[in-house]
Amino acid sequence: MFPSALRRTPLRAARTGRCPPALAATLSGAALLLLAGCASVTPGASVTEVSRLTQPHTGQPLALQPLSAADLAAALREPLSADAAVALALKNNRALQARLARLGVTAAEVAEAGRLPNPGFRFSRLTRGSEVELERGWHVDLARLLTLPLVREAEARRLQADERQAATQVLALAADTRRAWVRAVAADEALTYRRQVMGAAEAGEELARRMQAAGNFNALSRAREQGFATEARLALARAQAQRLAARERLVRLLGLSSEEATALRLPERLPELPAAPREQVDIETLALSQRLDVQAARLTLEQAGRQASLARTTRWVSMLELGTVRNSSNEAPTQRGWEVALELPLFGPGPLPRAEALASLAAHDAADTALRARSEVREAHGLYRSAWDIARQHRDEALPLARRISDEQLLRYNAMLIGVFELLADARAQVAAVSAAQDAVRDFWLAQADLDQALLGPVTPSLPTGSAAPVTGPAASH
Repeated sequence: MFPSALRRTPLRAARTGRCPPALAATLSGAALLLLAGCASVTPGASVTEVSRLTQPHTGQPLALQPLSAADLAAALREPLSADAAVALALKNNRALQARLARLGVTAAEVAEAGRLPNPGFRFSRLTRGSEVELERGWHVDLARLLTLPLVREAEARRLQADERQAATQVLALAADTRRAWVRAVAADEALTYRRQVMGAAEAGEELARRMQAAGNFNALSRAREQGFATEARLALARAQAQRLAARERLVRLLGLSSEEATALRLPERLPELPAAPREQVDIETLALSQRLDVQAARLTLEQAGRQASLARTTRWVSMLELGTVRNSSNEAPTQRGWEVALELPLFGPGPLPRAEALASLAAHDAADTALRARSEVREAHGLYRSAWDIARQHRDEALPLARRISDEQLLRYNAMLIGVFELLADARAQVAAVSAAQDAVRDFWLAQADLDQALLGPVTPSLPTGSAAPVTGPAASH
């Protein structure tokens, strides 16, 4: 794509007949020098560059073609881990393939902008009575020829910025896939637990019905057991819906069809909480040094600055034609000479104001990108530490306390100090504690995925969604 500054200030050299030796030598020398520096850009090279930027963080190379059916079947043969899900998404996600194809379009535009201008041919035939005059000539875009080094350098910056934007989207896909995997596994785990709760609730409801029929239970106590069973059925329905949504979200990111999705298997539960959170030293500096959106903003700023310099270079000359003239006629001797045509920019400042405005816009965008990067990584790191603290408290304090209470209640039941329904009431409290602990582990792994992404590109950190469920229930007071 030719810059707008040059589209508005075309400079053409017209050559009719033979060119003078000095002019011919000048044009030939410039053409040879520029031709030596005009290396073509291939789409595959841009994809290779994006892969070089992302592979250290994803561990996976990029390819322009999705997985074959055999390779996909092999990838789905075993339960899919988080790393395997990321690898599959990077190889099979069609939106990513489309983004890499658009990168190829940009690479083709940059290659086209870096090529030498094509020559043109002109022919004219003039008559006056019996006199016939012929004019022939070749011409070349002199502006593009002279400013080609500046154009190529600016376009190279544009391609580099687009490569980093594509790399940012690759890393965002990897982070989205990891988060979707965490939610899908957590949803499977929650659904399994809710089915167990549903079985216990139905057993309690049936026992309450029989005891009321035998006259050993009042209507209020039975209604309470029926209410718990109803809550369990509603919770199971919600867990089924959440499992469906989480699984389909993961399926979309993996690029699976409905038939392939049936073969998708996941682990039964999320990984255990690590013993300690990761320590990050000078996290803002680290994010600014390796975030690809910050690098892309800097390259865009450099490109805008070079475009402004190019506009200043062509500011006072909007059209220049230089060449020789050779007219032949059947009634007069052949005319030979040279000519210069110059257009003066009297009715407008040209492309310079727009180029300077774009440079100012790029400067503000680069500053805003840096500010957002620092804020996002601070937020993600703070939420990560908070999520680990919450999950640790559930693991080390809330759940052990809930189990201790449950054991004490069981001892009281065995000693015939409380009845079966007091024991069931305590079990209902344990359900909330276990569910809250599961949510806390899920929130931690989501927070870690957000932190990893915040160090590499834009992210909107998610707040913990788990509830702080009580570890004691009504039966604890007996």
